Amino acid sequence: MSVRSLCLLVGVLLAGLTGCSHHHGSYEHAKGDAYWGKASQDVSGLVEKHVKNPETVKQVNVVMGELITEIKSAREQQRQAHRALYELNANYSASPEEFTKILDELNNNRMRSSAKILGLRFKMKALLTAEEWTALSDEMKRYGSRYYGTGAEGMSAH
Repeated sequence: MSVRSLCLLVGVLLAGLTGCSHHHGSYEHAKGDAYWGKASQDVSGLVEKHVKNPETVKQVNVVMGELITEIKSAREQQRQAHRALYELNANYSASPEEFTKILDELNNNRMRSSAKILGLRFKMKALLTAEEWTALSDEMKRYGSRYYGTGAEGMSAH
């Protein structure tokens, strides 16, 4: 798998797991755990559909749960950073260093979260056969495309 394909797959996985939260912003936040519970249930159904071994299904669903938790945490950190930037922007005497500090924290949090998500991706891949991975990846692309349009359909996950 090429680096480009890996990046596309992780992006599709994230798109599938985060789905409409990108488009609905504060509405997604208002839904809270119900939204994430639905996403978890949907993804669990996809895993059960494409993974044959019941023990592997359990293990993959644990990893998926960790992924969803990380995505949820990353979105909350991003929301908090944006709120801090808006508040700082309203402060007439705010210095460039104050903005830079928030942006640095935001970027560092993104990198930590991205590294964790990537590690979880490989952990999940190690649990699956190539056929299961392909079927689940294809299904996740379709799941994500419901929210991001047909562009996700053309992505190569292999």
